[in-house]
Amino acid sequence: IRQNVDLHKSGSSLGAISKHLKVPRSSVQTIVRKYKHHGTTQPSYLSGRRRILSPRDERTFVRKVQINPRTTAKALVKMLEEMGTKVSISTVKRILYRHNLKRPHSKEEATAPKPP
Repeated sequence: IRQNVDLHKSGSSLGAISKHLKVPRSSVQTIVRKYKHHGTTQPSYLSGRRRILSPRDERTFVRKVQINPRTTAKALVKMLEEMGTKVSISTVKRILYRHNLKRPHSKEEATAPKPP
């Protein structure tokens, strides 16, 4: 993408840039147009809801869970509230799942006999 803009600034035509970089002319044209309009080739923001926890808060949370993996989801929610972030239990479970951390089960589940 950067090469596209540099070649265009040096005076190359869209067709010449297309042949040089081996990409469609329409792609070159789109990138150049975006650069002229926005002044950058960086992608714009993504749509969708923002995450509740920042990446830094999420790393801190995951570290605390790794130190004490037997902590229940309710206790983890309270811990996050103490950090200043209100989250639901499902959010905590989603974060644990995203980081491949298994949540602890109750003792009854762990010791229950398995059905045949």
